[in-house]
Amino acid sequence: MRFAISHSSGRARAGTLELPRGTILATPVFMPVATQATVKALSSEDLETLDVGMILCNAYHLHLRPGENVIAGAQGLHRFMSWPGGIITDSGGFQVFSLADLRKITSAGVEFSSPWDGSRHYFTPESNMQLQHALGADIIMALDECVGYPAQPREIRAAVERTTAWARRCLAAHASLGGDQVLFGIVQGGVDRSARATSARQIAELDFPGFGIGGLSVGEGSDKLWEMLEVLDPILPEEKPRYLMGVGTPLDVWEAVGWGVDMLDCAMPTRIARNGTLFTSRGRLVVKNAACAKDPRPPDPECRCPLCSRYSRAYLRHLFHAQELTAFRLSTLHNVWFMLHLMNFIRESIVAGNFQAAKLEFTRKYSNGEGEISV
Repeated sequence: MRFAISHSSGRARAGTLELPRGTILATPVFMPVATQATVKALSSEDLETLDVGMILCNAYHLHLRPGENVIAGAQGLHRFMSWPGGIITDSGGFQVFSLADLRKITSAGVEFSSPWDGSRHYFTPESNMQLQHALGADIIMALDECVGYPAQPREIRAAVERTTAWARRCLAAHASLGGDQVLFGIVQGGVDRSARATSARQIAELDFPGFGIGGLSVGEGSDKLWEMLEVLDPILPEEKPRYLMGVGTPLDVWEAVGWGVDMLDCAMPTRIARNGTLFTSRGRLVVKNAACAKDPRPPDPECRCPLCSRYSRAYLRHLFHAQELTAFRLSTLHNVWFMLHLMNFIRESIVAGNFQAAKLEFTRKYSNGEGEISV
């Protein structure tokens, strides 16, 4: 993997990330979430049409259904889902954390029950590397332990110690398996400044080619999230990519990139699309609302996505109220398009050296100063 920073504007940076298979991504990059080897409501052809560069698949869910043996038998995720672009898989650490009553964590690994059929499963750093190698993603993530918010200091410290110990074991297992996949480490530490700094130093010392920033956007609020990025900024190596996991509203993307983040993923843009909420250049549009019932305008007059270039707000509202599946596809196409074009705009502002001015202008149009608005 090759990562190169070509331009910076403040802490924000633009560059390229070249994956082992030859895919070249412009950074900062937003990666739609394809939890079960699909971005919900979209096909791989749709993703290509939108010019998506990289997607995130979930190792935990794919382990449970259909199983890594099925995917390995199809020669990996790229062929299994007929997707030529980049793929990153997470380790499943966050999903296991969210199970709460269905899992038991020890220094050796984590035992958990499937929420689908109650079957018992066990992740160790070694077995997790075998799982992700079988899936065949371009970038894979070390197994980590995430804590919620709020969390006790001793709980946070224990999670940091375990995450570092597991990272060492993941590195050893990854090296023994061979291949050209790229393994990223993950920084944990909750919202404890000292624990975050400790985790960052320990993971950075292990010399991973890139670093995930995990355990945030779990209820701590934006102020604490940005505080943690401020802590990490001087510790993580500048020459390696930084991946903020699970953050993806338009305003949060601007803020994260401003703290030097190069990669982001989030399921929220596609999830709210299926619920009838669209990102637009002037805030969020809840298309199910009665105000859209006879509105002939496109959802966002400034957008040229497959939805806005052809259909009206009234038509999309009708599809949702008639429970037509086309509503999910069109809305999801729009929100993914919006996020990709937002990232293009952000990259252009970094290259031009006016990131902060562009951020203020976008925020002025998108928000009333008190958060995201409906239009």
